[in-house]
Amino acid sequence: MNLFRFVLVLLFVLPFTFLQAQTADEIVNKHIDAIGGKEVINKIKSQVLYSDISVMGSTLTSISTMLVGKGFKNVANFNGQEIIQCITPNSGWMINPLAGQTDAQALPDDQVKAAQSALDVGSDLFNYKAKGSKIELVGRETVEGVNTYKLKFENKDGKITSYFIDPSTHFIIKQESTNNVNGENVTAISTFSNYKKTDIGLVIPHTTITNQGFEMTITLNKVEFNKEIDPKIFEMPK
Repeated sequence: MNLFRFVLVLLFVLPFTFLQAQTADEIVNKHIDAIGGKEVINKIKSQVLYSDISVMGSTLTSISTMLVGKGFKNVANFNGQEIIQCITPNSGWMINPLAGQTDAQALPDDQVKAAQSALDVGSDLFNYKAKGSKIELVGRETVEGVNTYKLKFENKDGKITSYFIDPSTHFIIKQESTNNVNGENVTAISTFSNYKKTDIGLVIPHTTITNQGFEMTITLNKVEFNKEIDPKIFEMPK
């Protein structure tokens, strides 16, 4: 083989060799380190997020309260009316006066399962094996000019989510999944930016844009960790 042909073969093989050398676990571990590391994530027992939500020309204020592994509750205020959604490991409920729901309504089991990641800190990727999930590196894909790592994540219930990780920061910059909404499968695409380090050491995005048939922008204004949370706030009102 002459030198010219050798160089051509080398240039063709090297990108694929590099891709295979980066295992899914290595990428996940670098991602966890980038957002603060296991020690930081493990010491978080509760989290409260204060945000503004911009959707369809309106802005809502939102407070999301999470007790790790036990419950998640979001209260969004729109012109004095509270839209409440709550998730626990085994159930969920919602109050939506904008849809005529003034009493708490139980959420379908598939929606409760799909929302279980809300009970954890550090995304689905943290301790994914212990949760019965699987991850596969499926290749590279360009997202807004960034040649990201594309990871295929499958949880224990078979739900598949694609995560796109920036190789320079190891932050998740895009997430794509299919969810069942009112009996129909809807693809949800979220992009994450404006990552900032919090007082406790966790690095989280302060801007999230989600498109699920309509675009919604969430701007994080404040976050509190390890506040005392009464588990009773996650109980469905009777």
